[in-house]
Amino acid sequence: MNLFSPLTLGDLHLPNRLVMAPLTRTRAGLDGIPGPMVIEHYRQRASLGLIVSEGVYPSHAGQGYTGQPGLVTAEQVDGWRSVASAVHEAGGLIVAQVMHAGRVSHDLVNGGHDIVAPSAIAIAGDTHTPEGKKPYPVPHALTEAELPGIVAEFVRASQNAIAAGLDGVEIHSANGYLLHEFLSPASNQRTDAHGGSPANRARFVIEVATAVAAAIGAGRVGIRISPAHNIQDVLETDAAETLATYTALVDGLAPLGLAYLSVLHQDPTGDLIQGLRARFGGPLLINTGFGTVTTRAEAMAILADDVADAVVVGRAVIANPDLVHRWRDDLPLNALDAQTLYGNTAAGYTDYPALATATAE
Repeated sequence: MNLFSPLTLGDLHLPNRLVMAPLTRTRAGLDGIPGPMVIEHYRQRASLGLIVSEGVYPSHAGQGYTGQPGLVTAEQVDGWRSVASAVHEAGGLIVAQVMHAGRVSHDLVNGGHDIVAPSAIAIAGDTHTPEGKKPYPVPHALTEAELPGIVAEFVRASQNAIAAGLDGVEIHSANGYLLHEFLSPASNQRTDAHGGSPANRARFVIEVATAVAAAIGAGRVGIRISPAHNIQDVLETDAAETLATYTALVDGLAPLGLAYLSVLHQDPTGDLIQGLRARFGGPLLINTGFGTVTTRAEAMAILADDVADAVVVGRAVIANPDLVHRWRDDLPLNALDAQTLYGNTAAGYTDYPALATATAE
């Protein structure tokens, strides 16, 4: 197999093994509705084997960033319907990454809703709000009775994604957001059935994945994890504890028959990730992390050495909407403008030229 060979992920049939990473870009406005600019951004990248959308909030309380899109209101669902149509007309596939921000938010961002988490532990430092930088608030510790309501939010958002014509969903259990917060002993200090032991900390993520798979079909559901990423105060620094937690998680996910497991980790060839791959038993997608930009050579080696079944790429896809063409033929790349990663304009979002345009100019 190689980067440009087809791949089946559950119900999804990819023309190649290059996957667009979920990339928060904050272009959906205050109402969280994907508009023409968002539609064009995803349409331009339809040649990727699969597009994973930016993190989409499943409830207003779950919003983490101003300008982040949602899958809550009818207007938001209509916006995603237009995105899906544009991507499909261009020959692509797109799934929505369903992301509850948990404690990585502020009530000035999410419309005054309670900030929730497994435990009442705030993130150190400040977050960006419409009124400037503010300290992260101490979150409300979700009670056992409240957890089914959060599961229901993930299910409704996933059903909304399918209703909008998207090809599936990716459950976001990485990067320090709500589901990842349940996995870490630093952010989850509960003493009930959802805290304490590795198996208990993994329980809520398994419950969410089980419910979403039952609602829309396991073949349309992937999940993303980032073991030991140590971001946003979700710390997993004990190797044995981390192994036990993610072993319990993957053992709970494996029987569901999910479309894929997507892992963000700097060492995908190591025993941790390859061990989880074996236990999962399904397709593995690899994103090698935020430290360095994934290169063509690295991506090709991951596939050639059977480290994973597909490669998830972020920054190169931002700057090169036609990355499949460029990497297939080993052609020059556009340079990324890091100053325009976030914002509310087309600059650095829809104005990176495809190669034909760049050559003509």
